Amino acid sequence: MSSVAVIDYGMGNLHSIAKALQHAAPDVTVHITANVNEVLRADRVVFPGVGAIRDCMYALKQTGLDEVIQEVAQTKPLLGICLGMQALLGHSAENDDTDCLNVITGNVMHFADDLQDSEGNLLKIPHMGWNQVHQQNTHHPLWENIPQDARFYFVHSYFAQPSNADAVAATTNYPTPFASALLKDNVFAVQFHPEKSQAAGLQLLNNFIRWNGN
Repeated sequence: MSSVAVIDYGMGNLHSIAKALQHAAPDVTVHITANVNEVLRADRVVFPGVGAIRDCMYALKQTGLDEVIQEVAQTKPLLGICLGMQALLGHSAENDDTDCLNVITGNVMHFADDLQDSEGNLLKIPHMGWNQVHQQNTHHPLWENIPQDARFYFVHSYFAQPSNADAVAATTNYPTPFASALLKDNVFAVQFHPEKSQAAGLQLLNNFIRWNGN
């Protein structure tokens, strides 16, 4: 039976993600774990997170999970979600600059405070609620059976800015395009919350469970 480890480092709605994974793929064993060996034994790994990046990186380093995630990123399918996606980049502007895992080269930037929509209305930060996700690589297995410009649920004040445009798997407008999904080899990461995104989110999780990382 295939197994999925949901990394528990004290930050993230882990039970919601685990429940969504189990719903998307009932025949898969889902473990919420902080155990390094259990993460390394799993067939696939989910790296979720909410909160501040400094706290995230501190918790990962204290437990040794930072090195585990970097190893997993080289060896098996890894799905980063929200803060988990941002932590995969090299550096974040949050908390007066924070070094991250550097699995995907690039930076995490804060949305400008004066963002305006096309009618001149001030946009709220954090970017919160449903928004369209425009797939850049529609043939990627993680997008299977998900319509172009499907809506997913977001909650974030910072956004990913990868160094290589080829790492962008999808964009979302707020009001200009930002990278809402990233990919690199067997790593796929999303800024939105699939576990809160109803049918499209469950489909993405199901696709991840069936993805072999190629």
